Amino acid sequence: MAKHGEISMAGHNPPPDEEIGKAAMVFHAQPRRKATGPKAWLIISDSGESRVEEVGRHSIMHRTGLPARDLRVLDPVLSCPSSIFGRERAIVVNMEHIKAIITAKEVLMVNSNSPLVIQFVQELQHRISSSNLAPPQVKGEYTRTGINVPLVAGSKTLPFEFRALEACLESACGCLESETETLEEEAYPALDELTSKISTLNLEHVRQIKSRLVTISGRVQKVRDELEHLLDDDNDMAEMYLTEKLLARSVDRTSSKGEIGTAEADVDDKRSEESDQGEGSDDEITGGDSKPSIEELEMLLEAYFAQIDGILQKLSDMNDYVDDTEDCINIMLDDKQNQLLQMGVMLSTTNLIINAGIVVVGLFGMNITISLFSAPEIKFWETTIGTIVGCIVLCILSLGWGKKRNLL
Repeated sequence: MAKHGEISMAGHNPPPDEEIGKAAMVFHAQPRRKATGPKAWLIISDSGESRVEEVGRHSIMHRTGLPARDLRVLDPVLSCPSSIFGRERAIVVNMEHIKAIITAKEVLMVNSNSPLVIQFVQELQHRISSSNLAPPQVKGEYTRTGINVPLVAGSKTLPFEFRALEACLESACGCLESETETLEEEAYPALDELTSKISTLNLEHVRQIKSRLVTISGRVQKVRDELEHLLDDDNDMAEMYLTEKLLARSVDRTSSKGEIGTAEADVDDKRSEESDQGEGSDDEITGGDSKPSIEELEMLLEAYFAQIDGILQKLSDMNDYVDDTEDCINIMLDDKQNQLLQMGVMLSTTNLIINAGIVVVGLFGMNITISLFSAPEIKFWETTIGTIVGCIVLCILSLGWGKKRNLL
């Protein structure tokens, strides 16, 4: 038996963007537990009401028509990449903190106390409530399945599954954008500070920022690849029209007997209409039947694809700035190294010339007899000063030669 309990979201205020970014990092760093038995699922109906139910895996499979391998994507124990795929009776969404199953009548989520999930539920309930309070329907339009879907204020009302999918995409993209903005506010000042002052503390700070940048870029890239994959496959998008498929099955069941009774008359009418039409019109009709009408979902996905592509571009620009900073740091370090090498050459040259003077002093210190020892005192000072001056002149000439050859 499932246990029902009402959950209220009105008392929670949406957290600011900085707290959303921090909560997303905490959410990904939470310890994982192995799930056993029934899980607590948060159910949001098409009327905007929410409740918590204890439901087992097989009950969810029977309720949504999903195989077990699709439910593994939503298992918090497993680390699965971002994915969105449609099935006969449900849409499975696994993006960032959102792990949901969308049907034509309700949204099922693994219950969580994460502030990101709470905010998403609030947004979803508000979106559903706003749609339910929309103006009266003024006219209708026949869809690709032949079902009359009402129009509101001159534009088609999105079915429940697309409103829920839009809320999922908006929450996931908003979370990634918030994390990106938070990282931008922290990264650029840290990189500028490292350029002005190279220290171990600044280098460690930049290393952590680059690690976070790589992680967020990978997550954004996975979401972008999934949206691009959906936009490239019309059949996958057509599978997500759950309301139309549900109405089509209902219409088929209720009108099967009537259609059998009037089959011959419809065939005759159809043949007479086809005989009046030209070959060009026949080609257009055939082409329309082969390709499903998916403009609504395509426009929805393209909007969030553009948003996620903009986020990825921001991260790419930030990564380029990090690379430029690394190149600048390497140039500065190379310049320092060249200065040290030049100083080493100067010291080696000076040491060589001083050693030459020491050789002269050593010659005079040997226990031998030469005429200079018996010469007047003035000769001693001439020899000493001459040795010192010679060493200085040789040092100046050596350094000047090195400057002229661009060695120093």
